[in-house]
Amino acid sequence: MKSRRKDAYSQAGVDISAADKTKDLIKELARSTFRPEVLTDIGHFGAFFKLKQYHDPVLVSSADGVGTKLKIAVLMDKHDTVGGDLVNHCVNDILCCGASPLFMLDYIALGKLIPHKVAAIVSGLSQACKDVDCSLIGGETAEMPGMYKSSDYDLVGFIVGIVEKSRIIKGEKIAEGDVVLGLPSSGLHTNGYSLVRKVFGIDRDALSLKMFYPELGMTLGEALLQPHRCYHNELKPFLDSVHGLAHITGGGFLGNIPRILPEGLAVQISRSSWQIPGIFELIQKKGNIRDEEMFHVFNMGIGMVVICPEQGDTIQKLKKNLPDVVEMGRVIKSNGSERVIIQ
Repeated sequence: MKSRRKDAYSQAGVDISAADKTKDLIKELARSTFRPEVLTDIGHFGAFFKLKQYHDPVLVSSADGVGTKLKIAVLMDKHDTVGGDLVNHCVNDILCCGASPLFMLDYIALGKLIPHKVAAIVSGLSQACKDVDCSLIGGETAEMPGMYKSSDYDLVGFIVGIVEKSRIIKGEKIAEGDVVLGLPSSGLHTNGYSLVRKVFGIDRDALSLKMFYPELGMTLGEALLQPHRCYHNELKPFLDSVHGLAHITGGGFLGNIPRILPEGLAVQISRSSWQIPGIFELIQKKGNIRDEEMFHVFNMGIGMVVICPEQGDTIQKLKKNLPDVVEMGRVIKSNGSERVIIQ
């Protein structure tokens, strides 16, 4: 009976033996990320994590995905970077609240479960987790024929971090005259790929990904798969001194900076204060896209905005320790509905 049930399930498109092999591969990768606070191994019905050494802890959680950047990974058959994209995106999000990551769970849904493909995805997840001392504590891998094409998959992450209540960053300290700094991105990160795929006709012709562009110094596919930069380790020493952090993801400058601004305030940014990377100029030219839309969709070369007090030595410390930080503008009084003014 057991053999017949297995054969019937396989005929329906689900391979239990491949799932078992995949779980064995994932266990070793996940275990390599475990902090001492992890109390259970991979495979239990729940994952245990013991909090300690905190006075007044607040848990900070977030969930996100890699979006249609996964289409690029599938077309290029390169899957060892998107896991890192997912972790770094989630870590950056909770960093904006002043939190450091504790643990993460992932969800991978595939049309066909191929163990070495999942192992490549999880290798990127586990390495990015280790880089920020975050435990990949569990997750779910689901083979879903009929929902996804055999080569397609989706990747989602759920992160939990922690911050002392007195050190939460919510933006309420931001004031007129504060200085707006930016840390460069490493490319598109994980946003805007649906537009990019349309602009370059990637879904119609995957060979466009192999085209070499001198202004990029690489092929289009290589540029689009550049990993999402993580800012946690760089900014963690300075969190007590900043007034606000904005991760520039979906929605670009116009959608993300206002999320941390108190009522009545806006930011004025000088576009000439940093060099917009070639990939964005190429996208804008190829797609004939207006400036306003570019700044509403893409990060335009700035992955994290840091708002600091004008007085004190925070700005000097950041510039000294983070050589690629750029001074972009100031916080001003809002004269209307515009919260982000790019000149």
